[in-house]
Amino acid sequence: MRQPLAKDALRLLAEQHGVCTRPLALRRTDTHTGLTEVVEVPCGARLAAKCKPCAERNRRLRIQQIREGWHLADEPAIQPDRPTDEVLELIRYRAHLEFAREQLMYEPMTPDERAAQLADIDGAITEIDEHLAQSSLRGHLTPRDRDDNRPRRKRSTKRRQDSPDLPRLPVDNRTVGRVYAGKTGKTHRPSMLVTLTLDSHGPVHQHIRRGAYLLPCECGQRHNQRDDVLGTPIDPNTYDYRRAALDAIHFARVLDRWWQNLRRAAGWNVQYAGAVELQRRLAPHAHFAIRGTLPRRLLKQVAAATYHQVWWPNFDRPKYTVDRPPVWDTDQGTYVDPRTKQPLRPWGEALDDLEETDAEPAYVARLGRIDARGIEAGGKDTERAIRYVTKYVTKDLTEHAAPQSDAQRAHFDRLHAELSTLPCSPTCANWLLYGVQPDGVKAGLTPGRCSGKVHQRATLGFTGRRVLVSRQWSGKTLADHRADNRAWIRAILSGGLADTEDEGQEHAGRYSFELARPDDPDIPPLEHRILRAVSARIRWRADLHRAKQRLSAMTEATTATASHERAEQSA
Repeated sequence: MRQPLAKDALRLLAEQHGVCTRPLALRRTDTHTGLTEVVEVPCGARLAAKCKPCAERNRRLRIQQIREGWHLADEPAIQPDRPTDEVLELIRYRAHLEFAREQLMYEPMTPDERAAQLADIDGAITEIDEHLAQSSLRGHLTPRDRDDNRPRRKRSTKRRQDSPDLPRLPVDNRTVGRVYAGKTGKTHRPSMLVTLTLDSHGPVHQHIRRGAYLLPCECGQRHNQRDDVLGTPIDPNTYDYRRAALDAIHFARVLDRWWQNLRRAAGWNVQYAGAVELQRRLAPHAHFAIRGTLPRRLLKQVAAATYHQVWWPNFDRPKYTVDRPPVWDTDQGTYVDPRTKQPLRPWGEALDDLEETDAEPAYVARLGRIDARGIEAGGKDTERAIRYVTKYVTKDLTEHAAPQSDAQRAHFDRLHAELSTLPCSPTCANWLLYGVQPDGVKAGLTPGRCSGKVHQRATLGFTGRRVLVSRQWSGKTLADHRADNRAWIRAILSGGLADTEDEGQEHAGRYSFELARPDDPDIPPLEHRILRAVSARIRWRADLHRAKQRLSAMTEATTATASHERAEQSA
């Protein structure tokens, strides 16, 4: 039983050489020649639990993206490409249809004839809009019609009286930080590493170290880094699990509000790149690399004044339990009280109460502590900080904070139990526990069993994006960074660092792809495909190593020749 398994050995070998362990087989058909062949692509998983090589490849790509955009000296120029002639021809035809539709309203004809011609024109417009949606255009050519005619509910944008005011400046389009001149004349363009955390929900056991000294926790004891009680509440009876759960649910919205407030208070378009992780107390927090510097006092002021108001019906106290929830009445088509058979309040009627002038939001989420420090470009702290930001990108949110002891498991289960009965959205089934019918109510809703990601143990309340990168961070997407890496490899293998043509652009749209089934007769078993991929990767790396050695030798020879010529000229 101690002998290693063959499948584990194959997976370990594939991970050592960076080969995807779950490759996808695609049928590629050449639309010009009709030739069909089977090609393999990596699965592209972002979690190491699914595919470690693909997750590590994605992490290195994020590291490259953060590195290239952190200390930019020039504004990232993003110029949209010119639309193709085919797209312009579609838009021209769309313009003629719009003109014909308008002219049809003034033509003398019967209502039936006008309705028939309008239907034909609208059908042609719909077809053209579908073709434009599948083209390379970004956005919509005309405003999209709303799916419903329900009036929008407007909320007051007046700031809360219990939050400090913020300076509001016109936001300049600048994204590059300031340059500072040193005493020796050297210029510096520093940036920042910022950590945003939620407020405290109660004292927890902590590992506190100041230099070489281990300080006692609030409980009076000193905890090492592997103590079983780290992150758990000192007094679970007074720990505010409800507020901890609600803060985790709305943490992503608070982060968005913080960046909006920061840009308005700073007066320029601050750019950021970072990731969200879980603390030991199981509360989400975020690490961000910020281009440029801002006063720490301003950062703390913005954090103290940032909040997110949840305009939902009040859900302080549940009226029903999971064991005895409201029941569905088929005759009335609504949920009713299990004893009185009275229908629950509809969602729209519950929101009408919030239109009153003295209405209060159901919950207000706020930020807690903020830590910031400057990072100089090109130093050791830069690479260390980038790897610190992307440390847990390949792991699930709760994977690196998984409980290891009974106390930590009890804390985890208590927080998850609180999340299972809180509403996560207007359509959440848990609204039935508070006497309100969810938006778009239907039969079959079970309180405490909502399928939303908020209630899952793998997310523990946080359902936003794990990696957050602003639009103008580096001026490139992940696809652009992949293309840069492929172009560099092709240049090395071709014998120099000269620019090479992108063959993918030349044959764009030539091939069509479809997913092949693993049980198709022409698809080899997965193990055979992984073995061939490992061999191909080993040979490819050997070729790349030899090409880099040849290029290095050529560069050294060129440098030596130039030095010799300069020496002869000076002699």
